[in-house]
Amino acid sequence: MIHIVDWNTITNFVIDVFVKYGVPEADAAICADVLLESDRRGIESHGCNRFKPIYLDRIKSGVQKPVTRYEIIKETPTTAVVDGHDGMGQVIGYKSMTLAIQKAKEYGMGMVVARNSCHYGIAGYYTSMATKAGCIGMTGTNARPSVAPTWGTEGMFGTNPFTLGVPTDEPFDFNFDCATSITQNGKFEYYERIGHDVVPGTVIGEDGAPLTGDAGAALKRIRQNTAALVTVGGIGELLGGYKGYGFAMFVEFLSSVLSDGYYGKQLNGVDENGQKCAPRLGHFFIAIDTDHFMGEALCRKKAGDIIREVRASRRMPGAERIYTAGEKEYEIRLARKDGVPINDSVQGELTQLRAETGLKDKYRFPWD
Repeated sequence: MIHIVDWNTITNFVIDVFVKYGVPEADAAICADVLLESDRRGIESHGCNRFKPIYLDRIKSGVQKPVTRYEIIKETPTTAVVDGHDGMGQVIGYKSMTLAIQKAKEYGMGMVVARNSCHYGIAGYYTSMATKAGCIGMTGTNARPSVAPTWGTEGMFGTNPFTLGVPTDEPFDFNFDCATSITQNGKFEYYERIGHDVVPGTVIGEDGAPLTGDAGAALKRIRQNTAALVTVGGIGELLGGYKGYGFAMFVEFLSSVLSDGYYGKQLNGVDENGQKCAPRLGHFFIAIDTDHFMGEALCRKKAGDIIREVRASRRMPGAERIYTAGEKEYEIRLARKDGVPINDSVQGELTQLRAETGLKDKYRFPWD
């Protein structure tokens, strides 16, 4: 049974647990905000669903450091290269986009690349930082290899989101946040929790044939490198699978080349001795200040005009409406004003964490 936990309770709980795991309180607040922003937008694959297995378990195992040493190793007026030293990806992401925005506000454009980071949550969080500041924002990250190139069957690069944000005069900004694969590992993790089968055509086996059936079994095969996710556009070239492949490679380049970071199978979480190691991910963050062009007000109005014209265009028979990027997430945010929905599996994890961290007397959950 799904239960709703109010935002104040879940936010304070996530912060407190991060602190118990050794994350400094200010950093814990950033991590909690990025994590829960995913749930606010309806992206369950990257929210509370990943709190324990992706972040806390990695801290406990020692492959991720709770205290983030954010080091700028090279900087110019418009660029910076950062080493995150295997710290919290959300903290590295937040500080990097903040720096890119500061540079953009002064010089028109700013770009920061980061290496030796960990999973930084939803990429759209960082483009929203840019658009709120009146900037066009871009970000991307490489990831554990699980996606096959067109005509390949072996995971050679990650789901590599290429995320774009543009400020508008609507109640929500244009925010296009998605993987360059049809689906992502987090979605399979979520499907496994709720008992959802694989969506046909999203993952292939070693013979190149689409997998079907249990999502958990498919995820296990992806981890064992006997199956791979498919790029946007689908299997082969007929519907443009090479397009998703090309975008994924571009993200891989920007996430590793400029920072001299790790890439591809170097990101599989295992060192040269076969032992578990830090994810060692790379990210990039770009901010373009609209005031250095024709001004924020004009940019917002023009962008708003464009998306309103698109939404007003002719619809397919039976279609209720046409959406633009960020609109559905905005509506889910409004619908979830009372709190975050927590499924049975995550309820058990939160209960376990509450007991483990000595927070049982401080927090009560609806399923208690």
